[in-house]
Amino acid sequence: MNASAELLDVPTRIANFPFPFAKDSYRYSTNVEPAGTPARTAAGEWGKHTIEIDENYHHELAERTRILASDASRYQSLPHMMPAQWDAMISIMRMLAESYPDSMSLERDGTAWIWRNGLLDTEQRFVVGDLGTLPIDPLRFATNQIQEDVVLLDQREGQLWGDAGVVTFAADWSLRFDVGMSFLQIHGPVPRVHAEGIVSRAQSFLMRLEPGERYRRTNWTLTVDGKLDTSTETYPQWGPDRTSLAQGPLEDVGDRLFLRVEVQHLIRLATSGSIMFLIRSYLLPLRDIASVPVWAQRLHAVLDDLPEDMADYKGITKTRGPAMEWLRAHAGVGS
Repeated sequence: MNASAELLDVPTRIANFPFPFAKDSYRYSTNVEPAGTPARTAAGEWGKHTIEIDENYHHELAERTRILASDASRYQSLPHMMPAQWDAMISIMRMLAESYPDSMSLERDGTAWIWRNGLLDTEQRFVVGDLGTLPIDPLRFATNQIQEDVVLLDQREGQLWGDAGVVTFAADWSLRFDVGMSFLQIHGPVPRVHAEGIVSRAQSFLMRLEPGERYRRTNWTLTVDGKLDTSTETYPQWGPDRTSLAQGPLEDVGDRLFLRVEVQHLIRLATSGSIMFLIRSYLLPLRDIASVPVWAQRLHAVLDDLPEDMADYKGITKTRGPAMEWLRAHAGVGS
């Protein structure tokens, strides 16, 4: 009997959560694997589709619309990236139509394309390369259909460059600040990864991707109150939450503190040659984590073992102590 069989009536939010830890310690690595194969966890599985649609679809798309309306800088694109935008939009639409044929389709009609999204009651006819046939730029239109953030990397001069994207759900970083930087520059603040050669190896791996190849990896942090938008731009709105949680009642930690996991898909676009990063953020409160004993034990072990410089970079210096204390008190781990 597998571990998930012991969990009866597991809610979908738990069964489909991409729990990221395979062992009791965590260090930075490239940790990439081919995409498209379901990954089993102690509670269920995730990763069947490159682009996942779940019960939060309409809520998260509405949240993206709200954020972009208040801060248009969450969309960035250097002028030379328009061909990659069209490439990314078509690729996203094809993946959606393949994974969700009952509600989405992409068809050719002569020189035009017709996109239909039954979940949004949307139909759009467009011609690739003709901006007048879309209401907004291609990457913006594409990200109105998916819950993922998107970053496009251009490959030139023997490097990758973050030259376009729509990022409304950043975990303590800013697309507006990073746009136009090289892959190595973007990851400059990350501790340990340069000395250990992780970023340079990751860039080499990405630059060898063939058109259409898809890989995935996970990243994680802790987020207070389940906020998706924890970008640098909105720090005054969410930064104090870490202190309030650390100073507040321990009983509140299980509901206020969330394990945040990013599933990042890395795809070489066939026409432009750019690399598309799809970044999907999942949030699960510690109370739900504690309902899966294996997860509770492992998260406690990872937090306990995590070096200080990594905890500081992830922004969890104030919250990992309360997280561990709550898990010990309410999930019976770490004793």
